[in-house]
Amino acid sequence: MPFVDIGGVSMHYRHRHGDGPVLVFINSLGTDFRIWDDMIAALDPNAGLLVYDKRGHGLSGLGAGVRSIDDHANDLAALLDRLDIDGTVLCGLSIGGLIAQRLLMIRPQPVRAMVLCDTAARIGTTASWDKRIETVTREGIEAIADPIMETWFTPAFHRNRPADLAGYRNMLVRQSVAGYLGSCAALREADYREAAGSISVPTLWVVGDQDGSTPPELVSQTADLVPGARFEVIAGAGHIPCIEKAAALAALISGFVAALPGRKP
Repeated sequence: MPFVDIGGVSMHYRHRHGDGPVLVFINSLGTDFRIWDDMIAALDPNAGLLVYDKRGHGLSGLGAGVRSIDDHANDLAALLDRLDIDGTVLCGLSIGGLIAQRLLMIRPQPVRAMVLCDTAARIGTTASWDKRIETVTREGIEAIADPIMETWFTPAFHRNRPADLAGYRNMLVRQSVAGYLGSCAALREADYREAAGSISVPTLWVVGDQDGSTPPELVSQTADLVPGARFEVIAGAGHIPCIEKAAALAALISGFVAALPGRKP
């Protein structure tokens, strides 16, 4: 389990050298990088990749806390520098998609393309994030865990994979409360809709057809803001298709990367 100090934060990561641009996976709110495991297993084993736990999540430290998406984006920029990674395809899920968009704004040089999964340029409202912050502050993550599971996963997942459901629920409730709340506050303030039209790298937007957090309509509307963007819907998936439909998401990412300019088909 490699760790590296990034600005006073002990960052947990896994890096694999390989061919082509490095696939950088940025996970969602309340999760750690294990959510990508099944999907990564379906990718080309020769592909370079990086997964990591963002500040205040998983095994990474909290440091001075999370105040904005910039904290997460700057952490990732420093991690890429530390590992000497240049030429990336950012694959961001939910808040991870906002981190990817922000990194492109502040450090465009290493970003070759993006896969923005179950995310948008603006997620939720000030009121919805204030309500969540108030509830978690008062009662802990446990108080919101069951409703969150309903947005993360489809009814079929709830019926057919109860052990997995329980495990991912455990992942959520065992996150750092301070890290979770800080990231909620960062999401409350993040709004990149005006910047979306300036995205100039190849971009694939993906969403589960039953996503209860960032529904297909929202993701489609955001994709429409990005010149030349591609939009895909994964059938039978909720907010976290890398768990629920790992092979389908892996196929979309693999096809997208193979078609990038300069890549052999």
